[in-house]
Parts: sequence; C-alpha cells; structure tokens
Amino acid sequence: MTHRHVQVGHLQLAIREWLSPNKRPSVVLVHGLASNSRLWEGAANELARLGYHVIALDQRGHGQSSKPDDGYDMPTVAHDLATFVDVTKLERPVVVGQSWGGNVVIELAHRYPDSTRGVCGVDGGLIQLADRFGSWDECAQQLKPPRLAGMRATDFERMIRGSYVNWPETAIAGTLANMQHHDDGTISPWLTFDRHMEILRGLWSHRPQELLPMLRRPVLFTPADSGDAWSSLKRQEYSHAMSQNDHVRVEWFSPAHHDVHAQFPDKWAATLHECIEDGFFA
Repeated sequence: MTHRHVQVGHLQLAIREWLSPNKRPSVVLVHGLASNSRLWEGAANELARLGYHVIALDQRGHGQSSKPDDGYDMPTVAHDLATFVDVTKLERPVVVGQSWGGNVVIELAHRYPDSTRGVCGVDGGLIQLADRFGSWDECAQQLKPPRLAGMRATDFERMIRGSYVNWPETAIAGTLANMQHHDDGTISPWLTFDRHMEILRGLWSHRPQELLPMLRRPVLFTPADSGDAWSSLKRQEYSHAMSQNDHVRVEWFSPAHHDVHAQFPDKWAATLHECIEDGFFA
C-alpha cells in the first residue's frame, strides 16, 4: 500500500493505493461523513489479495485531503469523484461509497455514468433525511456531531475499543484516524463542525431514491441490519429500490454495524468480488 496525494482541480486528495498486476477492474472506495480512507484498510487488503487495484480516498474536508471552506454540496463532491477518476485515468472502475459516501456514488452514477461500470452503496446510497425529519432544524439538532475537540486521545481510544469489541484492529485504527492527534495528547476531528453541518445540509437536500430508476449503471447495495426498528424501514426501502430498477442488487449483512465494511472486511470484500466475478458489473 502506498499513500500519496492527487491533484483534483484546486484540491489535493489523499489516497491509499493497493496495486495489482491482475486485469480485474479497479475499485475506488469512498468513506462516509466524518470518516476517512483508513477505515477501508481491512477490506482493501482483502480486495488486493483477490487481485484488484484498489484506491481509497479522503474526500474534501476529511483526513489528509484539502479542506476548503465550501463545496460540500452533493453535486460538488460527486464532481470531485468524477474528476479524480478522470485525472488518474482509471478505466471505468467500480466505485463504492459508505453511508453519505453511498449517496455520493449514486450521484456520480447519475451525473457521470461513463466514469464507472457500476457503484456500490455500503449501508448508504438511499439516505433521504428530509423523509425522516420534519424540518432541517430538527435534522440538524438530532444529527449534529458531538464536540470531541480537546478530548484526550487515550480516552477516545478507550471509548472506541469499548464500543467495538471483537472488531478487527484495522477497524479500530481506521476509526482512530478520524481524528487529528495533537502534541498535547488531545484530539480534534479532521472534519470541522461547520463543514460537517454543510455536508449534512447537502445530504438533507439529496433525493437518491428519485434518481435510482434513471440510473444506467448497475447498483449493488450492502446494507447492515442492526435488528432495530430503523432496519425494518430500510428493508422496505431496499425492496422498493429493486422494484424500481432491474440493475439493482441487495446483499444484506445481519446482524451488522453501520460500518459493516470495517466490521466484516473479508466477508464484505468477498461479496463485492462475487458480484464482479459473476458479471453483475459487466
């Protein structure tokens, strides 16, 4: 694995890249809101072992990438991704996004269908926040991130390890990498609070379920069923999605966490591999 930056317009996007001599399609991995490319490490390692050229990137405002004050709406972040595919000369990669990143890759498939052979939403891609909350103010109040800046890094790690018992070490390390670690032993999120809320506002406005019937590229969803009431509603949404487009496939992980790709990296990678191998993304 190599870590470098790629110039994408006025941005520098940080990427982690796993090269392979095989002729399988390239796979681009896009993280969720307030996350980073390292959370894909376990899945990327397995995909590379299976012979794929894999790139995981930090989106604008996140991780080691540029952090402009604007451009966090859905059309702009999808354009970032399309431009990235273009400047790196990837030949119709499979593009995967988790949570908010899932919505980003649906927008990519809608606006730039020639940039990809197909997309995958990992417990994301159909998120329509305006359907879940009565107003933007209610959504913002319920989903605003905790104020973690200034927390001791040791306390944060203890909290993560206590919450993600029996998770792979790659998942723990990837979650810890959501934070910038300072010399005084404290942390702060790489994604600032204000930029987090800008992205959330863009997600509030996004209507991916209305785009799905128009997509010309195959769409794989790998949602997580956590056994709660919300999972029951998700099952209805994904069932409806399959009825809207013949090129939609859904592979459930149950029981599973929202970060299913990090929790079960080998199993998730095997699922994507099987879909590529059987020609779903042809």
